[in-house]
Amino acid sequence: MASRPSTQNLCKRVRNHYRGNAAGSTLRLTLGCLLGLELRRVASGKKMTFGKVGEATLSVWMADNARVCWIEHDEPWVSESQLISQLDLPLNLDQNRRNAFHARLKELRAQARQRARELPISS
Repeated sequence: MASRPSTQNLCKRVRNHYRGNAAGSTLRLTLGCLLGLELRRVASGKKMTFGKVGEATLSVWMADNARVCWIEHDEPWVSESQLISQLDLPLNLDQNRRNAFHARLKELRAQARQRARELPISS
């Protein structure tokens, strides 16, 4: 079943992934964990990011290695569900439990969050 459509347009979503931080982008969280960056609690301790240096490192890595393309569709959440069910998309956790990497990726992210909870809040 397709998930609820995003309230943000595609441009804002892509910008958030490329310019945001791990607290607001599941893609950045996943990539940072896979690249071995240290996740830390920041501000009040509720949000977790890779810190200024880690987020900057991730942004450079994404600029060098991540590409975006899209097609227009009246109901993109429908085609998203179809694509997830038909393609091997190991970094996509939503609607993708059948993927062989799903459990490992969830575990990597959970371990990073647990380590961040054990460290002092970063300024």
